[in-house]
Amino acid sequence: MPSTRSIVLAGITAAVSAATLTLPAQADTSAPQERPAGCAYPSEVLDLTDWKLTLPTGEDEDPTEVTQPDLATFSADPWFRAEADCDAVRFRAAVNGVTTGGSSYPRAELREMTDGGEDEAEWSTTDGTHTLVVREAFMALPEERPYLVGAQVHGGDDDVTVFRLEGSRLYITDGDDRHHHLVTDDYELGTEFEAKFVARDGEVDAYYNGRLQTTISHDGDTNYFKAGAYTQANCGNSDPCAGDNYGEVRISRIKVTHS
Repeated sequence: MPSTRSIVLAGITAAVSAATLTLPAQADTSAPQERPAGCAYPSEVLDLTDWKLTLPTGEDEDPTEVTQPDLATFSADPWFRAEADCDAVRFRAAVNGVTTGGSSYPRAELREMTDGGEDEAEWSTTDGTHTLVVREAFMALPEERPYLVGAQVHGGDDDVTVFRLEGSRLYITDGDDRHHHLVTDDYELGTEFEAKFVARDGEVDAYYNGRLQTTISHDGDTNYFKAGAYTQANCGNSDPCAGDNYGEVRISRIKVTHS
């Protein structure tokens, strides 16, 4: 693991330092300049103002976290990067990635924040209405254990409900019941869909492409949204134990509202 970690961290440094854009030395400033092709940072694709990022890199049980204002000018190829056409952001977590202390699985995932990214969000399902809308596609699954989470409502120390892909079967979970509701059994990698959670009145409604799929009962006041690639495999159950064995999610839109 140490050698893998040093390579990953070096990759992050290169991705950040290489992102500086410069104008030609003799650019004609008298006329409007065309925007350079491509996006240097994921923040040019998604509004990341009220988010922080956790990556599958860093030290054991102490993964890399990036908060605002650093997140606004941050990328880390291949774990967190804007697509060349600026249409979406790719999140990738390899099975040999660093994990948090509370999980045995790696993630490249956003966590909801408030006040321009200064404080961690924490809201009640019984006070107000809290909505997450994500346009996403599962792009790659780990070998042997092809399980991946793309968006979730988290409460306290555990998830409340998530969109979870197992092979070609897409589920919405309810706590530890990972097969609570089957959305489809023939999901194809690369297919974009809209995942939506609406939390209110002690319940969480889960929608798929605008259609209500299931309602989860949950009364709690320490909730927040997460989105990205939370790979449900590691080196203990997925081979090869390598950086090219990973889960990946593509997100083209993300929006949170509270009322």
